Amino acid sequence: MGGTPDRAAPSRRPTFTVFTATYNRADLLHRVFDGLMRQTDEDLEWLVVDDGSTDDTESIVADWAARAPFPVRYVRQAHSGKHVAFNRGVREARGELFLTWDSDDGAVPEALERFRAQWNSIPAGRRSSFSAVSALRRYADGTPIGDRFPEDVLDSDSLDLYFRYRVRGDKWGFHRTDVLREYPFPEPAGETFVTELILWFAIARRYKTRFVNEFLGINYPVASGESHLSGLTVATARGRLIFHRAVIQDYLDFARIAPLLLAKSFINYSRYSFIASVGPLDQVRRIRSVGRKVLVGFAIPAGFIVFLRDRRHLRRGHTAS
Repeated sequence: MGGTPDRAAPSRRPTFTVFTATYNRADLLHRVFDGLMRQTDEDLEWLVVDDGSTDDTESIVADWAARAPFPVRYVRQAHSGKHVAFNRGVREARGELFLTWDSDDGAVPEALERFRAQWNSIPAGRRSSFSAVSALRRYADGTPIGDRFPEDVLDSDSLDLYFRYRVRGDKWGFHRTDVLREYPFPEPAGETFVTELILWFAIARRYKTRFVNEFLGINYPVASGESHLSGLTVATARGRLIFHRAVIQDYLDFARIAPLLLAKSFINYSRYSFIASVGPLDQVRRIRSVGRKVLVGFAIPAGFIVFLRDRRHLRRGHTAS
């Protein structure tokens, strides 16, 4: 494991750990550094977890660490995927609040200041029941990404946001570091992709999030193939399979308010299973409870049809939606 020389540990705990997972993104990381240098709130540390890069990421981060007004820390691991880097970052974090800032993203200069203000606006007596604050994102040209929240300030959770309010599109926010330590990403052997919804749904069973209609995050366009948000591949299919299996196993209590979404999860579970070379019998065997197994059996034909479309796209070298 490599790392930049760590400057002296701060005398007190920073409010924010800004976490960036990176893999051969040395040409884009300046967006995060430049954005942090412009922040109106400097009560932070920047923690870079290098997921096995072969470029000059380490030397670039070392140069920034020597001149930043906030602590900059660099940790290196073997290439294992963003979810493993995230878990490592949570373990290493010194901040109270953990904010992921990807290498192809930016933020308004007041982002950390506004996140702090929204967190502090939650009454002290209720704050222990909250884990996060989440805000909106836009493209660099000002175009909003996805849906707004149904209220300008909504105290809810990720499960209700997904199943009840049907809010879609990338959002941006932080979680309490201590909560993330309670809920690490699963790290299945050999998998380099696990969707973040696995984590947010698990946390939502116990903790609330304050969702705010403020545009704090910025997404910059990148060349095809550069973004960590890759299209459909065998690796991402396996990660999505894990998510939809979790929905089937753990979240059928939302079937009354979102029956079509649950039906889609059954179909997608089968679809991604086929891409991952998991046959129909094993698809059924991997689900617990007889009732769920029967529903998976009904979904397999539809899942196979979607899989055939996916396979055609993949054979042509395209990505599927």
